[in-house]
Amino acid sequence: MSILIVGITVFVLAAFVGLEVISKVPPTLHTPLMSGANAISGITIIAAVTAAGLGSTTMAEVLGFLAVVAATINVVGGFLVTDRMLQMFRRPGERSGQK
Repeated sequence: MSILIVGITVFVLAAFVGLEVISKVPPTLHTPLMSGANAISGITIIAAVTAAGLGSTTMAEVLGFLAVVAATINVVGGFLVTDRMLQMFRRPGERSGQK
């Protein structure tokens, strides 16, 4: 069996398992879980920077750079969504950073 077929099989099975796990999460927990997951996604930035820096070919460097961009967008977007969610719990007129 080729490595490509094994990789595709693992990817498809992981997608089905992920879909099943996510569909079982109640809607009230989606935002807190996503903000935690996006904080952990910061690790992907480290891996993407490593991939870009260790790229032995131009294609590896380009793909590493694209990975850095995608991971950064994911993390920043996650924190923006979390901040917006937390704004729902603030009193009117209260600003962030004030008590």
